[in-house]
Amino acid sequence: MSAWVRDALAAREAGRELPFATYSFAHERIVGSTRFYELECWRSPLESSQRDPGPDACLIGYTWLGASAQRTACNAEAKLLMLSHAFETWRVHRVAFRIDARNVRSRLAVERLGAKFEGVRRAERLGADGAVRDSAFYSILAAEWPAVKKGLIGRLAPSRGEPGGTNRPTDRDEA
Repeated sequence: MSAWVRDALAAREAGRELPFATYSFAHERIVGSTRFYELECWRSPLESSQRDPGPDACLIGYTWLGASAQRTACNAEAKLLMLSHAFETWRVHRVAFRIDARNVRSRLAVERLGAKFEGVRRAERLGADGAVRDSAFYSILAAEWPAVKKGLIGRLAPSRGEPGGTNRPTDRDEA
């Protein structure tokens, strides 16, 4: 874990990634992590030098949650915050997700967020287990964000009789 955190912080210092700790108010502690990575800045010969700061596209990933936070709203709440920042502050055109194609649980969770399946890139990288893995790609485009955001807020709304923002258990969130 120490090496993983050191790598995440080094990537942040180099401007390549933006890692976050996932905090659970219900557990009153950090329960996981996620990050922005592959921050893409598109350059055009027609573009002025007065370009908005921030990337034009990015990926969200390296997400993990401890066992106590799995099957709670922690992941959906974190992704709502991150997607809001990406689309509303950075004004990106696309947020993508790269998932080990074998990880059905994470793939379903990203689909529940509202991301669209783009396809599978075969033999794309080494997996966490050291095997050559296929990666499933998903994305949300800027034009899709308002509907995706509405869906996420609806899923997290306290209308189920529970207070909002408490990382409460749900049968619909990522492990």
